[in-house]
Amino acid sequence: MERFGIDEAGKGPVLGPMVAACVVAPEGALPEGIDDSKRLAPARREELARRLRKDDRITVGFAAVTPDRIDAPDTDMNTLTVAAHAEAAREVVERGMTGICDAGDVNAARFVRRVGEHLPEGVALDGEHGADGNHVIVGAASVVAKVERDRRVRELESEYGEVGSGYPSDPRTRAFLAEYVAEHGDLPACARSSWKTCADVLAAAEQETLAEF
Repeated sequence: MERFGIDEAGKGPVLGPMVAACVVAPEGALPEGIDDSKRLAPARREELARRLRKDDRITVGFAAVTPDRIDAPDTDMNTLTVAAHAEAAREVVERGMTGICDAGDVNAARFVRRVGEHLPEGVALDGEHGADGNHVIVGAASVVAKVERDRRVRELESEYGEVGSGYPSDPRTRAFLAEYVAEHGDLPACARSSWKTCADVLAAAEQETLAEF
């Protein structure tokens, strides 16, 4: 019997999209060693993602939420995470399937209900916090979502140069934003301008400009 799992990567970064993935697989098809992507080394994640995507028994759906969509004033990250889970699932989930998602809301039942409202009729969805570490099928979704998110961040480097991981805690990412604003006077299109990190970078650039007078 086929089951599906859904998870997302990139909810917190200041650069690039949030990516959700839905993995559909029959029992016994998933490779050993799958876990919450945050517990796996990058090389191991890449290896597992390749195996998952090359296996004809396994199907994977993706959804990406772009920075401009994240910055829209009429939404919030919980709503966008619901949308991303549903959009990824609709790529591959069919009537009669059963699955589980990693709950992206403090209220797991509410998150599951909201995602389920956007799935095909007859699909049964469950969910919980930490599902990516507790359920291998969700761990698989966590792995491919993280690898796809990292790939998209690497693609930014062809346009911008080194941008780091995209997380606010990454010194290289913060340096990239500061350097870009200093040169261009505004944030790059890949940045989530509504994030406090971006506001701090803009404020620092403005103070530096004022200090020059």
